[in-house]
Amino acid sequence: MRITKFGHACVRLEKSGAAIVIDPGRMTPEPDALTGAEAVLITHEHFDHFDPERLRGSRSAVYTCAGVARHLSAFGDRVHVVRGGDHFSVAGFEISVVGDKHHFSHPDVSPVDNVGFLVDGEVLHPGDALTVVDAPTLLLPGQAPWLTVPDMIGYLRRMAPHRAYAVHDGLLNEWGLKVLDDVLAGEAERAGADVRRLRPGQSVEVPG
Repeated sequence: MRITKFGHACVRLEKSGAAIVIDPGRMTPEPDALTGAEAVLITHEHFDHFDPERLRGSRSAVYTCAGVARHLSAFGDRVHVVRGGDHFSVAGFEISVVGDKHHFSHPDVSPVDNVGFLVDGEVLHPGDALTVVDAPTLLLPGQAPWLTVPDMIGYLRRMAPHRAYAVHDGLLNEWGLKVLDDVLAGEAERAGADVRRLRPGQSVEVPG
């Protein structure tokens, strides 16, 4: 399976000539992110993960939580609502849905719906949550207003994946990215694992 990182939290997964895309939001500038994708998976409704206008220009099926689906009523049966504990198959991938809510981010606002996607039992994209499941490859939230470095490290250590690739980095300037890279390098050395940030356009191959 090939993972390609696009802007911010968006990734494209490909195998056997088929592709799915997770979280092509408004902070994902690449116009070709959805090209040829059979399905788009959306973790939650925040703008950095969800762009309804981009989905409107695509023919891909959409799998997402109820919170996102309520914004897509005009899409008809293209939209499939999923919840934690669900399983489905699309484009030759086996998807398990994990988690239900966004990580706590504001004392006056209840967390929105958030579902993570475990693909082929191998790759976990948790969205904006720190859901712990058995996943050899973790797409690690690298930075967010709701996330501290100790929280990120704690999540990474609880997951203890074989490999972790940081995404969700679109709010960082060059200095913030350097800090994130240094933290990840320290964790890679500590764990003896492949732990690093993927740059936009960068791909890696993982089992699948």
